[in-house]
Amino acid sequence: MVCAEFKTTYARGIAMNLELAQSAAQQDKEWGAAAASLSDTTLFANVEPEALEGLLESCPQRVLAAGEVLLRPGEANRTLFLILKGRLRVHLDSPDHRPFVMLNAGENVGELSVIDHKPASAWVVADGATTLLAIDQDRFWSMMHASHTVACNMLGILTQRLRASDAAISAGQQLQQLYKRHATTDELTGLYNRRWMQNLLRRHLLRSSMNRQPLSVLMVDVDRLKEFNAEFGRVAGDHALFAVAQTLSHNVRPGDAVARFGGGQFLVLLPDTDLAGARIAAERVRAAVAEAVVMMSDESILPSVTVSIGLAQMSPFSTSEGLLAEAGAALERAKASGRNCFTD
Repeated sequence: MVCAEFKTTYARGIAMNLELAQSAAQQDKEWGAAAASLSDTTLFANVEPEALEGLLESCPQRVLAAGEVLLRPGEANRTLFLILKGRLRVHLDSPDHRPFVMLNAGENVGELSVIDHKPASAWVVADGATTLLAIDQDRFWSMMHASHTVACNMLGILTQRLRASDAAISAGQQLQQLYKRHATTDELTGLYNRRWMQNLLRRHLLRSSMNRQPLSVLMVDVDRLKEFNAEFGRVAGDHALFAVAQTLSHNVRPGDAVARFGGGQFLVLLPDTDLAGARIAAERVRAAVAEAVVMMSDESILPSVTVSIGLAQMSPFSTSEGLLAEAGAALERAKASGRNCFTD
């Protein structure tokens, strides 16, 4: 009886030991596979898998649901996160806006905060179910000191991040310049627009007043533009406006400025010019426009257009609004006089 019980207990012990051994073997196998997968990441590229097994044992994994926030701007962070599965979105301003960059499995995030001890500078959000390996700063620096390969890999990662940031800054500056150009330039004619000219006029008025120098403006309007559009089409009218814009630009001095003021109206700013000089400029512009060729994209020629011009000279204490009002009133008198002429 005792012998039978002993045999049963002995068998159970052997089975338990065998089960533990199999479990340990399975765990070793899983650690080995995970270590091998880590060696495929950028940070641990060319690092022996055996050297990573201890890392897996000591570093916890973190699982994020889709949309879950990992890091927030201004939030303290002392952990490097290595993406094992899934991917992360990095947003510079808001998680609701377009991501600045997407980080995929094998990449890492949070290393800058670990290195410089400063808060996170961007939103990092899980794009879907994502598994991360969390490496705290003590373990991080231990790896940097212990492995020349890991340190070199991290240097490569930081270099890529720096180049990407430089490219983003350059693209942002180009976009800002493009926005600025669109904000001050008329798309159809290529001339500066009304907003730009009004700002320039204010500055010139102040300068001319301080220096006691004359300043005049020409308010130029294309005669019967609506009738031209009705007869030849809106596209033809656009070509006519472009022809007028080019003619104005080519018939003023280098220090003068030309802008499209809206519709068929243009403004010419004439610094250091009194009313007598403005009359000479107005006649030169009027005659040049009347002779200008209006050419379509297919090189067909349309009838030339004419312009009416109102002149105004700055007086003491003139404002930009007042000067423009005077030029506008003179323009109306030129139209009433039969068009294709100028008045002051």
